[in-house]
Amino acid sequence: MAWFGRFVQLANVKNSARPTNPNHFLTSLSHFSSTAGPAPAAAVRSRQPNLAPTRPDEKPRVVVLGSGWAACRLMKGLDTKAYDVVCVSPRNHMVFTPLLASTCVGTLEFRSVAEPIARIQPAISTAPGSYFFLANCTGVDPDDHSVQCETVTDGISSLEPWKFKITYDKLVVALGAEASTFGIHGVNENAIFLREVHHAQEIRRKLLLNLMLSDVPGISEEEKRRLLHCVVVGGGPTGVEFSGELSDFIMKDVHQRYAHVKDFIHVTLIEANEILSSFDDRLRRYATKQLTKSGVRLVQGVVKDVKSQKIILNDGTEVPYGLLVWSTGVGPSPFVRSLQLPKSPGGR
Repeated sequence: MAWFGRFVQLANVKNSARPTNPNHFLTSLSHFSSTAGPAPAAAVRSRQPNLAPTRPDEKPRVVVLGSGWAACRLMKGLDTKAYDVVCVSPRNHMVFTPLLASTCVGTLEFRSVAEPIARIQPAISTAPGSYFFLANCTGVDPDDHSVQCETVTDGISSLEPWKFKITYDKLVVALGAEASTFGIHGVNENAIFLREVHHAQEIRRKLLLNLMLSDVPGISEEEKRRLLHCVVVGGGPTGVEFSGELSDFIMKDVHQRYAHVKDFIHVTLIEANEILSSFDDRLRRYATKQLTKSGVRLVQGVVKDVKSQKIILNDGTEVPYGLLVWSTGVGPSPFVRSLQLPKSPGGR
């Protein structure tokens, strides 16, 4: 927790160096006003703060929307001596997604796959004109060279979102994608995706909870099999990787620590075509062999409906589950689709 100690030190330094003049703080907000120059204190109080256009004597401002692979790679390589960088994202870290599946079963800890944005690009927390804002972008005005933002709030007792505007000299839209559900009923309500750290945390919590519940006296064998049936929909890299991690967890941990229910837990991977369809045929055959060898059941089918305790395939087959992980590919986010900008055939 070295970063937290550094954070406390910085807070103490800032507190000890706080000026006695109460107007100093209001004056420092003038850079966020809608005018380029300093504004009177009364005007600052009444006007919605915005990040104003850069002046000729200031560095050009690059606004980056997103904190994923593309956004972080660009910010890491950006020359902060020539540009100020402002990052807007609802997530203050980058997730190393290839290792996310390992955190679901405890092979890796969650902090091992998340890197703070300020560590990737230190300028956003040290340079005077560079910032990170925990917010969602709600609109882009190319004519005004500005983006409208809204702060991220969480919980029923949280503050109302604060809206503000940022003027840019250059804009980078790197908002990534979202999981594709193909409009199938019940997916968002009952399935868990595997794209963020909180998804992996929920999978881990659900998996351990079902293991505990299945060992309670009085639970029928049918209910045990349902609780301990882990279904993965989607045979792409994420689905195959997660299925493999889960089967390893079952063989190495569950069989030793949960001996009473070890014969009830199993994994089913459902794919409409072939697993890893975008890979070489030899790799597909190898992956199929390894998954089958480790106890993963491969089912070829299309999901028609998702209910709270079972999924229904297009041939009418009902598959009960205790844990459902959805990894059927990604598509552009609603915000990207709403932008009136040139897009690729896939909507990116």
